[in-house]
Amino acid sequence: MWVMTAVPRRRSARWAAAGLLVTVVALLLVPAGPAAAHAVLTSSSPAASAVVPAAPAEVVLTFSETVRRVPDRIRVIAPDGSRVDQGEATFTDSVVTIDVDTSGGNGTYLVTYRVISADSHPVSGAFTYSVGAPSEPPVDSGDDGRADPLVTNAIKTAKFVGYVGLLLLVGPALVLALLWPRRLSRQGPARLAWTGLGLVAAATVAAALWQVPYTSGGGLFDITGEGLSLVLGSTFGAAHLIRLGLLAAAAFLLRPLLAGPVGRADLIILGVLAGAALLTWPLSGHPAASPAPAVSVIVDAVHLGSMAVWLGGLVMLAAFLLPRADERELGAILPIWSRWAALAVSALLLAGIVQALIEVATPSALFSTTYGRLVLAKVGLFAVVIVVAAYSRNLVRKRVAASRPAPVRRAVWVELAVAAVVLGVSAVLVQTTPARTASTDVSAVDAGYFTTRVESTLYSLQIEMSPAKRGNNTLHFYAYTLDNRPQPVEEWKATIALPSAGIEGIDIPLLPLTDNHATGEITLPASGEWEIRVTARTTEIDQATVTATVPVS
Repeated sequence: MWVMTAVPRRRSARWAAAGLLVTVVALLLVPAGPAAAHAVLTSSSPAASAVVPAAPAEVVLTFSETVRRVPDRIRVIAPDGSRVDQGEATFTDSVVTIDVDTSGGNGTYLVTYRVISADSHPVSGAFTYSVGAPSEPPVDSGDDGRADPLVTNAIKTAKFVGYVGLLLLVGPALVLALLWPRRLSRQGPARLAWTGLGLVAAATVAAALWQVPYTSGGGLFDITGEGLSLVLGSTFGAAHLIRLGLLAAAAFLLRPLLAGPVGRADLIILGVLAGAALLTWPLSGHPAASPAPAVSVIVDAVHLGSMAVWLGGLVMLAAFLLPRADERELGAILPIWSRWAALAVSALLLAGIVQALIEVATPSALFSTTYGRLVLAKVGLFAVVIVVAAYSRNLVRKRVAASRPAPVRRAVWVELAVAAVVLGVSAVLVQTTPARTASTDVSAVDAGYFTTRVESTLYSLQIEMSPAKRGNNTLHFYAYTLDNRPQPVEEWKATIALPSAGIEGIDIPLLPLTDNHATGEITLPASGEWEIRVTARTTEIDQATVTATVPVS
């Protein structure tokens, strides 16, 4: 199975390649959606747009995955425009706690944030809450929360160049090691392999450098020592440094391979280095932060490796073997390559399905999210490739390719053309919020929620439920002292009931996130006025129970 585009003559092939490159670059530079951030804000306390009776001593942000700080990028702005956040926020896995000065007065407060998600992408956003009553919201002039489009597009381009470099490196190395006729010169494939290695190295360095302004929200050349240290100290930076080290090690073994046949031991070592290098791509992206990271990382590496073997081999066929090899050589090479390509495409397809199941999560997300629609576009293009590949494989089975290589050459060029667009889509896809989290962002969707604050003799409790509708709901409980400071809780217990329907108290499984914050999930079978009872034990002997009524639609 292969993938190809057809141009009968070399000059027209060059024009086609140039046109294809322009098309792919245009695709990469299409203005993106709001943000390429992959953790999302799932809840906050106070909730977005909530009106609370007294100024909270802290603001708590809960994200869908672990996040890291960006210095001085979390702010709370009082109604008069002054900052009331105190010191740096505290990060505990996916929970960010911001100490707030309670003397800001009544009115509307603005919370702005910019953090780094587990898959290395910046997450920025803002919301308001009001104390006493709403007022004209203030403005944060320190950061508009948007990434520079030049930086975003530069990173997409670097990823695309890295993918192209990988296939240009893997294809020649594989074919020269196992399929290359001895009588043919290795000079052209060797140049192609060194070009591929250089592109991968350059793209890796560029992506690491541009990650600095991408993280901080700066311009294309806003690269500082502090920012670079922050990037290189992350998993993203470590993966890119390891990739560069593996490329340097591979270069020593590539030189003899590109010059002539080498021994089995050298090929095994090269294979191990290639496998380790492939893992650095998923370790610095979405797969590392997926619900099943071990599976996602391995599947993504298989997906990437299969792509490099398949498309890299096609480039070698189109550029060198079909034009130069004689009928006898092609008769021996093409059936072997066809089997390899079939295995690579099968692995590519299987890995892609597993990736989609993990990252998309629900069928509806395929159509309702940008990520899902890009996956559908990629599937459609891939289907075109498979049709062309089947045609090519049929030519090989009929022994047409060796005697009349022109039809195969045309099919190969068609396959490569469509595959180049697929690579462009993939470069955009890895910068897009996965569908599994896009629909949970409370700052991006108009989800319903319920919030209230109730008091006992020991503490006050902020209760939040989202979306407060029949079906699955998320609850958050925040305990405060009566003078509005965080109240540590030793043990939580909560139930929810619908007396009007005869539904007695259902236990809500709770997970403590911080000393004063617990969360839980509950599925409500019916609409109505649900009664929540929460018991919080604050010491070995002190506990109190509060109740609240939640209207569920």
